[in-house]
Formats: sequence, structure tokens, C-alpha cells
Amino acid sequence: MNTVLSRANSLFAFSLSVMAALTFGCFITTAFKDRSVPVDIQVSKVMIKNVDDFTGPRERSDLGFVTFDISANLQPIFDWNVKELFLYLTAEYSTKSNALNQVVLWDKIVLRGDNTKLNMKDVKSKYFFFDDGNGLRANKNITLTLSWNVVPNAGILPLVMGSGHKSLTFPETYETTKSY
Repeated sequence: MNTVLSRANSLFAFSLSVMAALTFGCFITTAFKDRSVPVDIQVSKVMIKNVDDFTGPRERSDLGFVTFDISANLQPIFDWNVKELFLYLTAEYSTKSNALNQVVLWDKIVLRGDNTKLNMKDVKSKYFFFDDGNGLRANKNITLTLSWNVVPNAGILPLVMGSGHKSLTFPETYETTKSY
């Protein structure tokens, strides 16, 4: 006859197999859902300064400042398998020295149960918008895009770009004032 430990091992293995099958079922019900929503990004203020770069040789680099508005309804993304969203706003541009530059300007975590209607006005960059040279001045191809990672209860961690972006041009002259 089987011992108590043998029976407990069989029961534990069967329970784990059932939980794995249920977790896969949870994942497959939301795996192919479209998680993209329309996003409206407006830029209200753009400034550029030429500042000392303390990370390398004694050179000066461009530092950009962007004030923006974001509005989006994130409610369609949330379902029973979404734990949280990690939102981030990126700026993409090209310079003479680099074909593609990507800089994260702002981020936010939206938890389940939080307000999912994003309506933010006059938001300043959370992180510095440094260029590794002088590629921001008079740059005409800077694109702001809101993207997010969906953190599910079970399944893969998809990276989604919002449908909507904003292209902007940086000024040709540097700001000399101390305030932003």
C-alpha cells in the first residue's frame, strides 16, 4: 500500500498540473487582445539650452525642455488579466552622428482600480532630455510617442505603442534664462 508521503506527493503533483492548466487558460483568453488605444499628445512649450556635459570631455551638450499635454482613455486595455500598466513617453529623433535616438521623457504606473482616463495638462519632462552633442538645436524631426507595458496576472508582457504621436521642431536659438 502507498505511504502517506507518496499520496501527498501525488496529490501535490496533480494540483500543480491543474493550476498550470488553469493559468494557461487564463493567459490564452486574453493573449490576442488588441491593447492599443488612441492617444492625444499636445506640446505647449519647447526650450533648448546648451549646458556643460560632465559625463565626458569638457564639451557642451544640448538639453531640451518639453511641456506637454496627454489625454487617453486606458479603460479598454484593462480586463481581468491586467494587473497594471507602465506608461512612458519617448522622444525619437535622428542626428548627424546617430540615425536613431530614443529618450524617455516621462513615465507613470497605472494600477488596476486607479483612474484610467488620462487627462494631464502642462506636464514637464520627468527625466533630462540630453543629446550627446548639439543635435537638438533646429531639429525638425522629433516625434513624441506614448507607449506602455501591460503587466498581466498570467502570460506574456506585451509592449504596446499608442495610436497617435506628436512631431515637433526644436528652436534654432538657445535659451539663456535660468528658469524653465
